Parts: sequence; C-alpha cells; structure tokens
Amino acid sequence: MIKGGRRKGTMRKRTFRGGVHPQDGKELSASMPIRKVSAEGIAVFPLTKHIGAPSVPTVEVGQRVLVGTLIAKAGGFVGENIHSSVSGTVKAIEMRPSDNGAKALSVVVENDRLDEKAEGYGKARALDSLSPEEIKNIITESGIIGMGGAGFPLSVKLSPKPTQKIRYIIVNAAECEPYITCDHRLMLERADKVIKGAKVLSKLFPGSKVLIGIEENKPDAIQSMTELSANEQDVEVVPLKTKYPQGGERMLIYALTGEKLNSKLLPADKGCIVLNVSTSVAVCEAVLEGKPVTSRIVTVTGEGANSPCNLEVPVGMMLSDLIEKAGGISPDTKKLISGGPMMGTSLSSTDVPVYKTSSAYVALLKDRLASSTTTECIRCGKCATVCPERLFPARLAYAVNSENYELFKKYGGMECIECGSCAYICPAKRPLVQAIRYGKSEVRKKK
Repeated sequence: MIKGGRRKGTMRKRTFRGGVHPQDGKELSASMPIRKVSAEGIAVFPLTKHIGAPSVPTVEVGQRVLVGTLIAKAGGFVGENIHSSVSGTVKAIEMRPSDNGAKALSVVVENDRLDEKAEGYGKARALDSLSPEEIKNIITESGIIGMGGAGFPLSVKLSPKPTQKIRYIIVNAAECEPYITCDHRLMLERADKVIKGAKVLSKLFPGSKVLIGIEENKPDAIQSMTELSANEQDVEVVPLKTKYPQGGERMLIYALTGEKLNSKLLPADKGCIVLNVSTSVAVCEAVLEGKPVTSRIVTVTGEGANSPCNLEVPVGMMLSDLIEKAGGISPDTKKLISGGPMMGTSLSSTDVPVYKTSSAYVALLKDRLASSTTTECIRCGKCATVCPERLFPARLAYAVNSENYELFKKYGGMECIECGSCAYICPAKRPLVQAIRYGKSEVRKKK
C-alpha cells in the first residue's frame, strides 16, 4: 500500500512543497503527431554521452555497418552499448563537437541511405519465454540509458543491492519542463509500448507495482494511459499537480509514494526504480521487438521554430539536418537550447548530433538572462519559498561567492537538484543555480 492509503482509481492529484509555474509553451507542439525523419550525409555517435566509463569502439575505419550494428561497447559496468542508426561506412573515429562545448571521441558513419538492417534486428520475442536474467541481458546489450536526459545506464538500476527490495516501477510521465512534448505524444500514440515496457521491468521484481505519474495539464494522456491499463491490476495511472519540477526524481517519488530521498540515497533505497516514458518505450522495443536504441522522439519547438513538431529521429543525426527537416528556425532566434529552458544546455552551434538523451531543441526569440539586469539580493526569500529541497539558495550562492565551501556544505548545498526554480523566481535576476552548480563541482573536486 502506498503511503497515505491511496487506492487505484481515486485519481487524487499529488505534488510536493515548493516549485514554480513557468510559461509552459507546450501548446506549440502538443497537438503535432510524431513524424519520422531520416538522417542525411553522416551520423555521429559520441562515446561519452552517458553517465559512466566511455564506450569502446568495436568497428574500424572503412568497415560497413548496418542499422543495429554494435559500433561501441560499454567500457565498464556503468557504461553504454552504442548501435548504428544508419547503414553505411565508418568514415572516422575522431574528436567531434559536443553540445556542452567540448569535443568527444566519436564514431562517424557515412550514411548510404539504404537503411539496411543488421541480422536479428526487429525479431520479436514473447515476454513469457524470457527469464529475468535474459531480460536484463537484452536491456544491457541494447544500450538503454535514461532517455529523459540523465543518461544513466538502465541495466545498473536493475541490479539493486540485496538490501534493496523493489516495490515500485515508476514511469516518470510528468514532463514538467516547459515546451517539451515528446513524452506526451508517446502516451497518445504509443501508450501500449509505455505500459508494456514498464510491465517488462515489473517481471524482474515480483510483487512490484507500476505507477505512472502524469501532470494534470495532459488530460488526454491521462485518459489514454488509464484506459489502456484498466485491466492491469498492478498498473496505476496517477494524476499529478502541474508544477515545476514535478518530474524531478525526488519530487516524483515523494508525490507518488510519500518516500523522501536525499543526495545520499538512491531510489532503490526506497524501493523504487524510476524511468522516463521514452525509456519505457525503448525497453518494450528492445525486449519484445528486438530493436536496440537507434532512434528517439524529439520535440523541435519554441517561438523561434517555424513549424513546432515532434519527430522520430535516428540517434546520431546532425542537428543542422534535423532543424532543416523540422522546418527551420527564425533568423531572429536569440537562443537555441538542447532540452528545456529550465535545465537545458544553450547551444552555440548546430554542428552536433542528436543523442539518446536529446528530448527537445527549443528556439527562443528572447534570451531572458541576457536581457535582464542583475542587482544585489533584496533578501525577499522567494528563492527559499520555491526550493523543492527546502534550501536557502541565496545563502548558498553567498557561500560560493565567498569561496566558503564548508559553509556551503553546512547549508545543504549538495542537496540541490539544480532545477533552476530559484533563479527563475529571483526578482534580482541573480544566477543562483549557476553559482550552486559551481559550488557542488568545487566540493566534489576537493573530495
């Protein structure tokens, strides 16, 4: 029984303390059905776009590869297998630009546009015929990582310690970041795969229950998922209050189960495995349909996007090609963001590939930070009011600016989830989350 005594079908909305309500911009693309696009000249596959050790190339320059060919294997237990999303020839294994401004060793494939598939690609499997160990092996081999943005290998999550009893498989369907609608469309168009993927994982943990948390601003998705799971006794769709960062892992777990986490605990310590909607679909396709991760759904949107849309995109496709196929962006675009405007990364170039973790590209006609004037802190306390971790961001920023990292730790700085709510609400427009992020990195370096 979930804390609070909630039962299936009560549909009571749950949430957390704090948070903000930014303009969501989802109306731009929420009604746009998923459209499949193909890669153009080259596909680029960085070996470090995940949490863990860099992947190790398994191909050589000049080698021909097919869709689904393993081109790099995990470099350790915490690692990622990478498969080609196109057929063609390995053109290079070289350093290429990444969305964080640095360069990453990458496998570059010259696309022949024949779309030939590797042997065994797309071979269906029956769930009842697979043992838990076989399911884990398939997930590992298929290269599934957290596709909501974290990039943490799913296979590691599925190997809890003996002391961690898993009670809940939580599907994070909140999609609380403004503008992004890729998961929303998946729940409307491929809801069966979302549920099947979660059911696959529940087989690994007998007695576990699937909880699907969806923000109430997606009533059509709530209806779709509820109808499809109506006959599933161990699946529950739970409406959540629309508030950022409702999709944060700690916020979601608290809203759904009443369990509280901190930086020293993993979801498994509270009996939970958490995965994004796109990750759940990837599990379904890998385990039941024999397809490793070679594509993902991406939202291209924002006031600067000429035709906001949701696209099924080959992983490794160049962003410049993707933007062109999406209809282009306005020349007046002031900022292009990979991800959402709250936690995404500002891009300086479109000469980067689409990753497994690329949920959206948002083109903004106004750069809120660049157009704002920063003033001294007015001690209004708003940052503390909205912080979901109950911290005092202004104090943390002061400690960082004073290079007093012991004080930073004392104030609980390492508990910050970097959601950006504090910077969003600050009337003085102070870069609070940026300062705290820097403080956390300095503490880790000193360790």
